[in-house]
Amino acid sequence: MLTWIIMVAAIIVSLVIVIKSADLFVDNIVDIGEHIGISQVILGVTASAVGTSLPEFGSAMISILSGNPDIGVGVTVGSNIWNIAGILGITAFIAGYIKTGKEELKRDGLMALFTGLILMFFMLIDTEITRVAGIVLVIAYLIYLWTLLKAQKKDNTEKEKRAKTEESSDVKEVEDKDSKPFNKKKTIILIIAGLAGLIIGCRIMVWAGVEIAHMANIPEMIIGLFALAIGTSIPELVVTLSAALKKLHGLSMGTILGSNIFNILIGIGIPSLFVAIPIEKLSVTFDAPYMIFVTALLLLLTIKNKKLSRWGGLILIVVYLIYIITRLSITM
Repeated sequence: MLTWIIMVAAIIVSLVIVIKSADLFVDNIVDIGEHIGISQVILGVTASAVGTSLPEFGSAMISILSGNPDIGVGVTVGSNIWNIAGILGITAFIAGYIKTGKEELKRDGLMALFTGLILMFFMLIDTEITRVAGIVLVIAYLIYLWTLLKAQKKDNTEKEKRAKTEESSDVKEVEDKDSKPFNKKKTIILIIAGLAGLIIGCRIMVWAGVEIAHMANIPEMIIGLFALAIGTSIPELVVTLSAALKKLHGLSMGTILGSNIFNILIGIGIPSLFVAIPIEKLSVTFDAPYMIFVTALLLLLTIKNKKLSRWGGLILIVVYLIYIITRLSITM
């Protein structure tokens, strides 16, 4: 009984840590973006996406170094399905909607779909993700970063043009910025602290959840499916939901799309440079195709009105539940 109380208390404490850390991370990453001149979306698909994807990347690297490289692909694909169908679904349902732009959908949404197709291609032509595949994946991510830099440069140029035509309003904006003190060093420290809190809080949460599952005699396979794929994605869930509730929709959508892109191109690309990663048959026939399906579904749900509505979020949640039920029925 005492062990149960300790585990439940650990989950409650970790939840508080995660929520507070997410607020700290989101507020400060937006603050530094505003002062440096980086858009919410670019921040989302780069800094926020990479930061919140560290647990998945760490899990993949640890799996490979510990002699279980096949786990890395499973965690990545499972996390990507959860990111879109689970996290964006839950976020849109709770927040009411998540807005996105046409350019972001074309660039980041299509890139997320394209990376899934690249991974699927390499999974079909070989039984392993080899070094050659890893090189292609890493190069694809570098090209993506280059397009982001171009997009940010274009955005900055447009802002400069607007500033020249609206000098009076620009002066007011500068005055407003100046009236708010900004400490770059302190902000960066708070971002790192927020990210560290997210990772530590999530690790405690996953550990306590796994212990409770063991005490409840829940099968190992089910524990692995939820603890690894979903557990390592808790930072994305908290940051995405927190950003959406604060109406920072660009950061919210960008975090998930950027995370999925990073998970495949870097999360699988970098480890495969060191060792060939075996591919489970079910990942080729079911998991990877389902990941591509949910990514395409997200684009279809958002392309018309440039937002993911509450109903769209509900559809994604149902799609994720179907995935879990089907996956379990196939495996068991």
